This record gives sequence, C-alpha cells and structure tokens, in this order.
Amino acid sequence: MIRAQMKERAGAMKRELYALYIAYRHERTPLRAKLVIALTVAYALSPIDLIPDFIPVIGYLDDLIIVPAGISLSVKLIPEDVMAECRRRAGNENISSRLKWAVAILILLFWLAVAYLIIRFLLSL
Repeated sequence: MIRAQMKERAGAMKRELYALYIAYRHERTPLRAKLVIALTVAYALSPIDLIPDFIPVIGYLDDLIIVPAGISLSVKLIPEDVMAECRRRAGNENISSRLKWAVAILILLFWLAVAYLIIRFLLSL
C-alpha cells in the first residue's frame, strides 16, 4: 500500500516537473518563475545532490524537501491560467526521448563545467 502511494506521488511529481518545463517555455511565464523553474528542474534531474543519498535518512531528505519546495515556489510564481494550461498539456503529452537526451546532455555539461572550474581553482592555489 505504501509502495503504491509512493509510486503515485513520484508519477505526480514527474508530471508536475514536465508541466513546469512546458511553463518555462510559455511566453506568459515571468522571468522570475523561469529562473526558479530552471533551478528546480535541473536539481530534480541532476544525479548530484547537495547531500549525497548514501548518507542514511538525511541523504533523501533534501530530495523530499528541496524538490517539492522548488515546485511549489515555481507554481506560485506562474499565473494560474498558464499553469492550468501547462498541466493539461503535460497530462496529454509524453516526454519525448529527444527531450530526455537534451536534458541529460545539459546536466552533464553543467557538471563538467563545475568540475572544470573546481580543478582550475585548485590548480591556481
């Protein structure tokens, strides 16, 4: 029973993240909302967390707090009619494999840039 509830919530969060992605591309979404959406979606999809998951309990708390908080803040910043339209579209569309690859490549490039900057900083010491 608990497993089914968790699966349902994960599916709902996935749909909401996709709706936020659609809202990010919507012309009526304010810039502030787009920035929060970009950070939220990037963090949710990123394989690297602020607190590593291998740390018992605390490792998963950031995923259980940060991602839903980012989703909630994003939704509050988007006009209600725009978010309703984006949710409808997210419910009707499937996430394309092309989009999945694009997101994966962007996340990889981001973390490679972070690693490059860290290494560059360490070498300059």
